Amino acid sequence: MIPRAGTIVLALCAGCAALAQPIEIDPAVRAVLTTHLRFSDGELDDVRRGRVAKHGLPSHAAGEVAVAGAVRINAPKAAFFVRVRDIARFKSGPDVLQIGRFSTPPVLDDLAALTVDEGDFDARSCRVGDCGIRLPAATIERFAREIDDKAPGAPSRASTLFKQVLLETVTAYMSGAGQVMQYDDGAKPIRPNDEFEAILAGMPEIGALMPALPDHLRRFPSNRLPDAEDFLYWSKEKFGMAPFITVTHVTIACPSPSMCLMTTRDVYSSRYLDASVALAIASDAGTGAFDLVYDNRSRANALKGMLGGLRRALTERRARGGLEESLKTVKMSLEKR
Repeated sequence: MIPRAGTIVLALCAGCAALAQPIEIDPAVRAVLTTHLRFSDGELDDVRRGRVAKHGLPSHAAGEVAVAGAVRINAPKAAFFVRVRDIARFKSGPDVLQIGRFSTPPVLDDLAALTVDEGDFDARSCRVGDCGIRLPAATIERFAREIDDKAPGAPSRASTLFKQVLLETVTAYMSGAGQVMQYDDGAKPIRPNDEFEAILAGMPEIGALMPALPDHLRRFPSNRLPDAEDFLYWSKEKFGMAPFITVTHVTIACPSPSMCLMTTRDVYSSRYLDASVALAIASDAGTGAFDLVYDNRSRANALKGMLGGLRRALTERRARGGLEESLKTVKMSLEKR
């Protein structure tokens, strides 16, 4: 029996609808999104349909800001990690003034492109308890001891010494010799490693998909994941009244062929940040597509105190907007490719 034309059309339309139905998010990733990152059903549907979903997350302490976002990208996830490894290109933008990746082991020439002028660091006005950037007391005293601020060329020598101190900080971190335990630039000392531990304890999503990953970050490099890829980069970025210089540790690890995770940890920031940790999840969503999930928690001393609530609200709003723009940019660049 030959079916009527209308029956054929209806059957074809039903098939088209089935083909157009978005592929579901990986169940393990979906559990992280709903349980830890508080995505609603509507936001999950946005992700499945290729739209950016983003929102703020509850803070666990005064001075903390947290955001999360996700989007589906019609490109292989391998392309995303190719871009990440080329960090200077990946982070390029109007707010990133300078950037470079550290060698393994790091060398001073890795910082050749970094300029450190008096707006970045003025050694003449830097004292223990009163310094324009984050430094330990011993380092502040070292600048006072080694730099004669009345001698010709003092700013240039201070810039060179700052780069040397930055290199020593990165070398110690990468070799396991130690981390910066305390900054003494203000009236109240800041202990960045304590802040990092507190942030990590409040991000169970990092261990939900790869249980050994938190210890990799906590005890790096002594307790490294066997197949993890790690690198550090520095950047000089615009933010607030003055730019800041920061060093970031990137880890890439894949718990399965269909999923890879990337974490970033703030190792040093000359201003603003006390600690910052971020997680990116890239999971396959059908042939030639993947879901990209990102969340970040950061702590800043400036977001505490009497006006801390207002500053935190403004910072979170800016962070949400920046995250949305970043996800859109990554999606557009990868899909264009």
